[in-house]
Amino acid sequence: MVHHSSFVDEEGVKKACGCPLLPLKSHIKGPAPVSDRTDIVDEAIMFFRANVFSRNFDIQSPADKLLVYLTFYINVALKRIEGCRTLAEGTKAIINLGLEKVPVPGESGFPFPGLFADPQSQKEAELFRNYLQQIREETSGRLLSVAYRPNGTPNKWWLAFAKRKFMNIIAL
Repeated sequence: MVHHSSFVDEEGVKKACGCPLLPLKSHIKGPAPVSDRTDIVDEAIMFFRANVFSRNFDIQSPADKLLVYLTFYINVALKRIEGCRTLAEGTKAIINLGLEKVPVPGESGFPFPGLFADPQSQKEAELFRNYLQQIREETSGRLLSVAYRPNGTPNKWWLAFAKRKFMNIIAL
């Protein structure tokens, strides 16, 4: 069973490339509005272990597109930290992942062509790139807190999911 986002009707939320720029509980600077309640990153992490088994994902709202993107990103991040035996090594791997260029729809390397609309202008492309960068950084930080135990050792119940393919897409 696929879990969908609860952010179905987000009135007044700015959009870029057909994706809502949902508020985040974040201290990271970026275009996302600040929120103090459960956000899309919380949902992506909470639903990841169930959604990663899906070969198909029926998009029911624009926020589901973001949930699909974050599920794929979490899968990529878990693959990067899979061999890291300590929290420090995992943090270094995640930081290196965060330094990579974030592709937007219409560019090579974007994992879901057709899921998001191509940007109508360079300004929209940069806004969406900055939002994806911010949401990836926020997701990475929260993912480290569940992928590693408080003593800094890997949590095998999370890292085992690095071997899964989400929607039959192989994460590099």
